[in-house]
Amino acid sequence: MSQPLISVVIPAYNHERFVGPAIQSVLDQSCDDFELIVVDDGSTDSTAEVIKRYSDSRLHYYFQENQDAFNTINRGIGLARGKYISILNSDDVYTSNRLEMLLKACRKRNAVCVFSDVIPIDNDDKEFTDPDFGWNVWHRKNRDFYFACQDLFTAFLKGNFMVTTSNLFMQAEAAREIGPFCSLRYLHDYDFIFRMISRFPDQVSYLHEQKLLYYRIHRGNTLGEAAITGREQDKALITKYLLAAIPDRYRSYVKAGSERLVELENELGEVKHQLLPESAKGVRPALKELAQATLRWIKKKVS
Repeated sequence: MSQPLISVVIPAYNHERFVGPAIQSVLDQSCDDFELIVVDDGSTDSTAEVIKRYSDSRLHYYFQENQDAFNTINRGIGLARGKYISILNSDDVYTSNRLEMLLKACRKRNAVCVFSDVIPIDNDDKEFTDPDFGWNVWHRKNRDFYFACQDLFTAFLKGNFMVTTSNLFMQAEAAREIGPFCSLRYLHDYDFIFRMISRFPDQVSYLHEQKLLYYRIHRGNTLGEAAITGREQDKALITKYLLAAIPDRYRSYVKAGSERLVELENELGEVKHQLLPESAKGVRPALKELAQATLRWIKKKVS
Protein backbone atom coordinates (compact mmCIF):
# COMPACT_ATOMS: atom_id res chain seq x y z
CA MET A 1 0.00 0.00 0.00
CA SER A 2 1.30 3.46 -0.87
CA GLN A 3 1.84 5.88 1.99
CA PRO A 4 -1.07 8.33 2.38
CA LEU A 5 -0.32 12.00 2.78
CA ILE A 6 -2.71 12.41 5.71
CA SER A 7 -3.89 10.02 8.40
CA VAL A 8 -7.24 10.96 9.94
CA VAL A 9 -7.83 9.35 13.34
CA ILE A 10 -11.35 9.00 14.73
CA PRO A 11 -11.64 7.73 18.32
CA ALA A 12 -15.20 6.41 18.56
CA TYR A 13 -17.24 5.57 21.64
CA ASN A 14 -21.03 5.09 21.81
CA HIS A 15 -21.80 7.63 19.10
CA GLU A 16 -24.09 5.58 16.88
CA ARG A 17 -26.04 8.75 16.05
CA PHE A 18 -23.03 10.87 15.10
CA VAL A 19 -20.21 8.61 13.91
CA GLY A 20 -21.73 8.22 10.43
CA PRO A 21 -21.73 11.97 9.67
CA ALA A 22 -18.22 12.21 11.12
CA ILE A 23 -16.93 9.48 8.80
CA GLN A 24 -18.80 10.86 5.81
CA SER A 25 -17.31 14.31 6.37
CA VAL A 26 -13.84 12.77 6.01
CA LEU A 27 -14.67 10.66 2.97
CA ASP A 28 -16.13 13.74 1.25
CA GLN A 29 -12.99 15.86 1.67
CA SER A 30 -11.75 17.89 -1.31
CA CYS A 31 -8.29 16.49 -0.56
CA ASP A 32 -8.53 12.72 -1.02
CA ASP A 33 -4.96 11.58 -0.30
CA PHE A 34 -5.66 10.16 3.15
CA GLU A 35 -6.34 7.08 5.21
CA LEU A 36 -9.11 7.05 7.80
CA ILE A 37 -8.36 5.14 11.00
CA VAL A 38 -11.40 4.54 13.21
CA VAL A 39 -10.64 3.08 16.64
CA ASP A 40 -13.77 1.88 18.44
CA ASP A 41 -13.14 2.19 22.18
CA GLY A 42 -15.41 -0.64 23.27
CA SER A 43 -18.72 0.88 22.19
CA THR A 44 -21.80 -0.90 23.55
CA ASP A 45 -24.33 0.68 21.20
CA SER A 46 -24.54 0.33 17.39
CA THR A 47 -21.42 2.38 16.67
CA ALA A 48 -19.59 -0.62 15.19
CA GLU A 49 -22.52 -1.48 12.91
CA VAL A 50 -22.62 2.06 11.56
CA ILE A 51 -18.88 2.09 10.87
CA LYS A 52 -18.95 -1.27 9.11
CA ARG A 53 -21.54 -0.04 6.63
CA TYR A 54 -18.77 1.92 4.90
CA SER A 55 -16.79 -0.03 2.32
CA ASP A 56 -14.34 2.70 1.31
CA SER A 57 -10.83 1.23 0.97
CA ARG A 58 -9.35 4.24 2.77
CA LEU A 59 -11.22 3.38 5.97
CA HIS A 60 -9.58 1.03 8.49
CA TYR A 61 -11.58 -0.11 11.52
CA TYR A 62 -10.13 -1.32 14.82
CA PHE A 63 -11.89 -2.42 17.99
CA GLN A 64 -10.54 -2.45 21.53
CA GLU A 65 -11.86 -2.86 25.04
CA ASN A 66 -12.73 0.47 26.63
CA GLN A 67 -9.56 2.41 27.51
CA ASP A 68 -10.73 6.06 27.46
CA ALA A 69 -10.28 8.71 24.77
CA PHE A 70 -6.62 9.57 25.25
CA ASN A 71 -5.52 5.93 24.90
CA THR A 72 -7.75 5.52 21.87
CA ILE A 73 -6.22 8.54 20.16
CA ASN A 74 -2.72 7.33 21.01
CA ARG A 75 -3.44 3.97 19.44
CA GLY A 76 -4.77 5.64 16.30
CA ILE A 77 -1.66 7.79 16.01
CA GLY A 78 0.46 4.69 16.47
CA LEU A 79 -1.30 3.10 13.50
CA ALA A 80 -1.02 6.20 11.29
CA ARG A 81 1.19 6.01 8.18
CA GLY A 82 0.66 9.52 6.83
CA LYS A 83 3.04 12.47 6.84
CA TYR A 84 0.32 14.49 8.57
CA ILE A 85 -2.12 13.47 11.30
CA SER A 86 -5.59 14.93 11.75
CA ILE A 87 -7.93 13.99 14.59
CA LEU A 88 -11.73 13.98 14.57
CA ASN A 89 -13.90 13.04 17.53
CA SER A 90 -16.76 10.78 16.54
CA ASP A 91 -19.44 13.39 17.25
CA ASP A 92 -17.81 16.29 15.37
CA VAL A 93 -17.81 17.03 11.63
CA TYR A 94 -15.25 18.44 9.18
CA THR A 95 -16.13 21.06 6.61
CA SER A 96 -15.60 19.62 3.12
CA ASN A 97 -12.36 21.56 2.52
CA ARG A 98 -10.79 21.27 5.98
CA LEU A 99 -7.87 18.98 5.11
CA GLU A 100 -7.07 20.92 1.95
CA MET A 101 -7.01 24.27 3.74
CA LEU A 102 -4.99 23.07 6.73
CA LEU A 103 -2.47 21.31 4.51
CA LYS A 104 -1.99 24.52 2.51
CA ALA A 105 -1.57 26.50 5.72
CA CYS A 106 1.05 24.10 7.05
CA ARG A 107 3.09 24.37 3.89
CA LYS A 108 2.69 28.13 3.43
CA ARG A 109 3.49 29.00 7.05
CA ASN A 110 6.15 26.34 7.58
CA ALA A 111 4.05 25.11 10.50
CA VAL A 112 4.15 21.73 12.19
CA CYS A 113 0.67 22.18 13.73
CA VAL A 114 -2.34 24.25 12.72
CA PHE A 115 -5.90 24.63 13.97
CA SER A 116 -8.87 26.68 12.83
CA ASP A 117 -11.87 28.40 14.32
CA VAL A 118 -14.96 26.23 14.86
CA ILE A 119 -18.73 26.29 14.35
CA PRO A 120 -20.68 25.18 17.45
CA ILE A 121 -23.67 22.93 16.71
CA ASP A 122 -26.22 20.99 18.74
CA ASN A 123 -27.32 17.36 18.50
CA ASP A 124 -29.53 18.20 15.53
CA ASP A 125 -26.74 19.98 13.61
CA LYS A 126 -28.22 23.40 14.36
CA GLU A 127 -25.63 26.13 14.83
CA PHE A 128 -25.55 28.08 18.09
CA THR A 129 -25.71 31.60 16.64
CA ASP A 130 -26.92 33.55 19.68
CA PRO A 131 -23.97 35.76 20.71
CA ASP A 132 -25.18 35.58 24.33
CA PHE A 133 -25.14 31.77 24.37
CA GLY A 134 -22.71 30.79 27.14
CA TRP A 135 -20.25 28.91 24.97
CA ASN A 136 -20.13 31.72 22.41
CA VAL A 137 -19.39 34.26 25.15
CA TRP A 138 -16.57 32.06 26.50
CA HIS A 139 -15.03 31.44 23.07
CA ARG A 140 -15.29 35.08 22.01
CA LYS A 141 -13.54 36.15 25.23
CA ASN A 142 -10.65 33.76 24.55
CA ARG A 143 -10.33 34.84 20.91
CA ASP A 144 -10.37 38.53 21.86
CA PHE A 145 -7.61 37.93 24.37
CA TYR A 146 -5.52 36.21 21.69
CA PHE A 147 -6.04 39.11 19.28
CA ALA A 148 -4.95 41.51 22.03
CA CYS A 149 -1.79 39.68 23.08
CA GLN A 150 -0.86 38.06 19.73
CA ASP A 151 0.94 35.22 21.50
CA LEU A 152 -0.36 31.65 21.44
CA PHE A 153 1.18 30.44 24.71
CA THR A 154 -0.05 33.50 26.61
CA ALA A 155 -3.51 33.21 25.08
CA PHE A 156 -3.82 29.54 25.97
CA LEU A 157 -3.12 30.41 29.60
CA LYS A 158 -6.35 32.40 29.39
CA GLY A 159 -8.40 29.60 27.81
CA ASN A 160 -8.40 26.71 25.34
CA PHE A 161 -9.57 28.46 22.19
CA MET A 162 -8.48 25.45 20.12
CA VAL A 163 -11.60 24.02 21.81
CA THR A 164 -11.23 20.31 21.00
CA THR A 165 -8.92 17.48 19.96
CA SER A 166 -10.84 17.45 16.66
CA ASN A 167 -9.12 20.72 15.79
CA LEU A 168 -5.59 19.29 15.66
CA PHE A 169 -3.79 18.95 12.33
CA MET A 170 -0.06 18.29 12.59
CA GLN A 171 3.01 16.73 11.11
CA ALA A 172 3.28 13.12 12.22
CA GLU A 173 6.94 13.58 13.08
CA ALA A 174 6.11 16.52 15.37
CA ALA A 175 3.28 14.59 17.05
CA ARG A 176 5.59 11.71 17.84
CA GLU A 177 8.27 14.06 19.13
CA ILE A 178 5.75 15.65 21.49
CA GLY A 179 4.76 12.23 22.79
CA PRO A 180 1.41 10.60 23.55
CA PHE A 181 -1.68 12.33 24.84
CA CYS A 182 -1.72 12.38 28.64
CA SER A 183 -4.31 10.72 30.86
CA LEU A 184 -6.37 13.82 31.62
CA ARG A 185 -9.91 12.75 30.83
CA TYR A 186 -11.25 16.16 29.86
CA LEU A 187 -8.16 18.19 28.98
CA HIS A 188 -5.74 15.91 27.13
CA ASP A 189 -6.01 18.21 24.10
CA TYR A 190 -5.22 21.28 26.22
CA ASP A 191 -2.09 19.67 27.66
CA PHE A 192 -1.04 18.50 24.20
CA ILE A 193 -1.25 21.94 22.59
CA PHE A 194 0.75 23.48 25.43
CA ARG A 195 3.49 20.90 24.82
CA MET A 196 3.33 21.48 21.07
CA ILE A 197 3.71 25.26 21.44
CA SER A 198 6.48 24.84 24.01
CA ARG A 199 8.45 22.55 21.69
CA PHE A 200 7.70 24.44 18.43
CA PRO A 201 6.99 28.03 19.57
CA ASP A 202 7.15 29.55 16.09
CA GLN A 203 5.57 26.69 14.13
CA VAL A 204 2.07 26.42 15.58
CA SER A 205 -0.51 28.49 13.73
CA TYR A 206 -4.12 29.50 14.42
CA LEU A 207 -6.29 30.08 11.34
CA HIS A 208 -8.62 32.40 13.25
CA GLU A 209 -10.33 33.67 10.10
CA GLN A 210 -11.46 30.23 8.93
CA LYS A 211 -14.15 28.01 10.46
CA LEU A 212 -13.31 24.49 9.30
CA LEU A 213 -14.83 22.30 12.00
CA TYR A 214 -18.35 21.72 13.30
CA TYR A 215 -17.95 21.25 17.06
CA ARG A 216 -20.87 19.49 18.72
CA ILE A 217 -22.07 20.80 22.06
CA HIS A 218 -24.33 18.34 23.85
CA ARG A 219 -26.92 20.19 25.91
CA GLY A 220 -27.07 19.16 29.54
CA ASN A 221 -23.43 18.06 29.68
CA THR A 222 -22.09 21.23 31.31
CA LEU A 223 -22.88 20.23 34.90
CA GLY A 224 -21.97 17.29 37.07
CA GLU A 225 -18.63 15.51 37.28
CA ALA A 226 -17.12 17.20 34.22
CA ALA A 227 -17.85 20.66 35.64
CA ILE A 228 -15.79 19.90 38.74
CA THR A 229 -13.12 17.53 37.45
CA GLY A 230 -12.58 19.55 34.29
CA ARG A 231 -11.97 22.74 36.26
CA GLU A 232 -9.66 20.95 38.70
CA GLN A 233 -7.62 19.66 35.77
CA ASP A 234 -7.73 23.12 34.18
CA LYS A 235 -6.34 24.69 37.35
CA ALA A 236 -3.50 22.16 37.50
CA LEU A 237 -2.62 22.66 33.82
CA ILE A 238 -2.55 26.45 34.02
CA THR A 239 -0.36 26.27 37.12
CA LYS A 240 2.00 23.81 35.43
CA TYR A 241 2.53 25.74 32.21
CA LEU A 242 2.47 29.20 33.81
CA LEU A 243 5.30 28.19 36.14
CA ALA A 244 7.13 26.45 33.30
CA ALA A 245 7.35 29.78 31.47
CA ILE A 246 8.94 31.55 34.45
CA PRO A 247 12.65 31.35 35.41
CA ASP A 248 13.31 29.10 38.41
CA ARG A 249 14.19 31.92 40.79
CA TYR A 250 10.77 33.57 40.36
CA ARG A 251 8.51 30.51 40.36
CA SER A 252 8.03 30.37 44.13
CA TYR A 253 6.94 34.04 44.16
CA VAL A 254 4.34 33.59 41.45
CA LYS A 255 3.08 30.31 42.90
CA ALA A 256 2.73 31.63 46.46
CA GLY A 257 1.18 34.94 45.41
CA SER A 258 -1.34 33.47 42.98
CA GLU A 259 -2.38 30.76 45.45
CA ARG A 260 -2.92 33.36 48.17
CA LEU A 261 -5.05 35.53 45.87
CA VAL A 262 -7.25 32.52 45.11
CA GLU A 263 -7.56 31.85 48.83
CA LEU A 264 -8.49 35.49 49.42
CA GLU A 265 -11.14 35.35 46.73
CA ASN A 266 -12.68 32.28 48.36
CA GLU A 267 -12.48 33.84 51.83
CA LEU A 268 -13.98 37.14 50.73
CA GLY A 269 -16.68 35.30 48.83
CA GLU A 270 -17.67 33.51 52.01
CA VAL A 271 -17.61 36.75 54.04
CA LYS A 272 -19.70 38.57 51.43
CA HIS A 273 -22.18 35.71 51.40
CA GLN A 274 -22.63 36.08 55.16
CA LEU A 275 -22.40 39.85 55.57
CA LEU A 276 -22.68 41.70 52.28
CA PRO A 277 -24.60 39.53 49.81
CA GLU A 278 -25.38 42.51 47.57
CA SER A 279 -21.86 43.87 47.46
CA ALA A 280 -20.04 43.75 44.15
CA LYS A 281 -16.66 44.37 45.71
CA GLY A 282 -13.99 41.71 46.10
CA VAL A 283 -10.53 40.58 45.19
CA ARG A 284 -11.26 39.95 41.51
CA PRO A 285 -9.64 43.25 40.40
CA ALA A 286 -6.45 42.21 42.20
CA LEU A 287 -6.54 38.80 40.54
CA LYS A 288 -7.01 40.40 37.15
CA GLU A 289 -4.17 42.85 37.79
CA LEU A 290 -1.81 40.03 38.84
CA ALA A 291 -2.71 37.94 35.80
CA GLN A 292 -2.18 40.83 33.40
CA ALA A 293 1.13 41.82 35.02
CA THR A 294 2.39 38.22 34.95
CA LEU A 295 1.49 37.77 31.30
CA ARG A 296 3.14 41.06 30.37
CA TRP A 297 6.27 39.94 32.21
CA ILE A 298 6.33 36.53 30.47
CA LYS A 299 5.85 38.11 27.06
CA LYS A 300 8.69 40.55 27.72
CA LYS A 301 11.02 37.75 28.83
CA VAL A 302 10.34 35.49 25.85
CA SER A 303 10.45 38.27 23.26
